[in-house]
Amino acid sequence: MVRTPLKDFSWERMAAAVDAVRERACRASAALVRANVPHSIIGGHAVASWVARVDAEAVRNTADVDLLVRREDFARVIDALQDVGFAYQNVHGIDLFLDGPDGSVRSAIHLVFAGERVRETYPEPAPTVEESVPGPDFPVPTLEALVRMKLTSFRLKDRVHLLDLLEVGLIDDRWTDRIPASLRDRLQDVFDSRDREA
Repeated sequence: MVRTPLKDFSWERMAAAVDAVRERACRASAALVRANVPHSIIGGHAVASWVARVDAEAVRNTADVDLLVRREDFARVIDALQDVGFAYQNVHGIDLFLDGPDGSVRSAIHLVFAGERVRETYPEPAPTVEESVPGPDFPVPTLEALVRMKLTSFRLKDRVHLLDLLEVGLIDDRWTDRIPASLRDRLQDVFDSRDREA
């Protein structure tokens, strides 16, 4: 039986991991601002940014950084991020940036192209970079765009993020009319799962 080696419990290691992810997001965004490349930090960091506006104690941490950019800016994105130490790779068709040549895929920056479907089977495309608002450290999607993205992906972590938004009152039953018809059953499923846990 293979056993995973365990290190000692460490608050310092936990805090350092969270700080490292935030630093990567801020460094990437700052590089794109300097290069005048429109972008938005999406995914778990965007959810955390919105949740923190209501209840900082409800914020959930995430290990990677998801970055929304326009495909026509792709070459400029590569140049800007490589200039601040990120290493571009395409892994199984996914464009990502490791934090240096020895960086981990788990903590990489993942690119999503604005206005395109991340997967052919997804019911809706990603939002545009114009559907964003300034955050304290980087731009994030509008709440409507973020909810659409989470409902479109609808993996387990996306459902958890939607429940986080629901828990703090950022979304509610009135949102049914604010999203495309293709996503309404998924939103209802989130509401139903909340009711089952209540």
